[in-house]
Amino acid sequence: MFVALALSELGSAAPTSGGLYYWTWDLASARWRRVLAWLVGYTNSMGLIAGFASLDWGCAVQIMAAASIGTSGDGAGGLRAHDCEHFGFLSSMATPVLARVQGLYAALNVLLPLAVIIALPAATPKEFRNTASYVFSGFENLNGWPDGFAFVLSFLAPLFVIAGFDSPVHISEEAHNARTAVPLAITGAVASGGVLGWIVVLVIAFCMGSDMESILANPIGQPMATILFNSFGRDGTLAVWSVIVFVQFLMGANALMVASRQLFAFARDRAAPFSRFVYRVNRRTGTPVNAVWCCAFVALLLGLLVFAGPATYSAIFGVALLGQYTAFSIPMAARFLGGKRWHPGPFDLGRFGLPVAILAVVWMIFSTVILTFPTSPSPDKNTMNYTVVVYCGWVGMCLMYYYLPVYGGACWFDGPQRTVDDSETDSPSLSGASPDDVGKLYLEEKQVA
Repeated sequence: MFVALALSELGSAAPTSGGLYYWTWDLASARWRRVLAWLVGYTNSMGLIAGFASLDWGCAVQIMAAASIGTSGDGAGGLRAHDCEHFGFLSSMATPVLARVQGLYAALNVLLPLAVIIALPAATPKEFRNTASYVFSGFENLNGWPDGFAFVLSFLAPLFVIAGFDSPVHISEEAHNARTAVPLAITGAVASGGVLGWIVVLVIAFCMGSDMESILANPIGQPMATILFNSFGRDGTLAVWSVIVFVQFLMGANALMVASRQLFAFARDRAAPFSRFVYRVNRRTGTPVNAVWCCAFVALLLGLLVFAGPATYSAIFGVALLGQYTAFSIPMAARFLGGKRWHPGPFDLGRFGLPVAILAVVWMIFSTVILTFPTSPSPDKNTMNYTVVVYCGWVGMCLMYYYLPVYGGACWFDGPQRTVDDSETDSPSLSGASPDDVGKLYLEEKQVA
């Protein structure tokens, strides 16, 4: 929640598709803002694309779990390619269509947990019901770490579920009253997701039985599907699971849409490879279709790592978080360390802004370290956590590209580019300087076209 509050302040002050790297450029000192904005733009883009790839993989696994309930088989890797196509078509649609989809997605994200909360306890047989003492004080350590550290390592699941805090920021140029809507969307999503998620976890813990190993080893191949199958039976599980898969699909489409807007904004400032191609708005839909398909293609390539085994696709999940936390932390710190004057938006924490930002950054640094540990001590090549390898490789390539003689970003990258006159917008920037094209990008692009 501290991360959400700190980002909400920044998003309220300057809602723009570029978001995090734009804030970094505006708030960091003149000496460091170019390389920091470059790094934030690339880590944010990679984090969002890796997050989409993870959701795409999760959707494929869920579909295969549904098939496994009545049959058997594999093919999630091949299914991912078809999912990417569907995600791409949906994310390329016009903004009014996307708005309706988002409304459906938001409603299902509330109704589905409520349905599980009500139906699961009513349908669970006695042999799968657990006592309150088991739920609140029971502890199962299956990985060999000391209990305390095993608990800390279990943070990956909730950290991944409550992520993508900056999603409303990247679509703010397609929203009305963004300076108020963006912070409300960020804080509201995290708060409601946290509360509903905690209740759902309690219900699952009461209704899943106590044999954890059998749940994990079940042929269905997905623990949640196994828990539902034990309570609802085959037909009931398929009914509930179909809704879960649909919500996961909408989640993936939302992630692709957000990633494409970030890549589009980065290409708009000529910082991304093939910027002239990526930075195009489709005349018919008014959306950055090229950026959508570029993100889908990169995610598909990244997803090929899953064929190397569980150790590699867990790295994709980890990179999604590490990329995001790097991109979140830098503008939060730059706000207080860059020496620039701060101009808040309607959402302002006042004197609490500094302690909230400190707690948020410290938490993300701590989480980043934890996410690089393997699930069990003394790992071999098949159980090693390769997140740090993929993440450091990506950051290294970004910095090499920046410092490359003659052709690197250090030779030509000059931050966010102005495409709209100052008189055409009244949205202030974070530090009081003239803003970029906040909120008027698509109208300007249509006029240019």
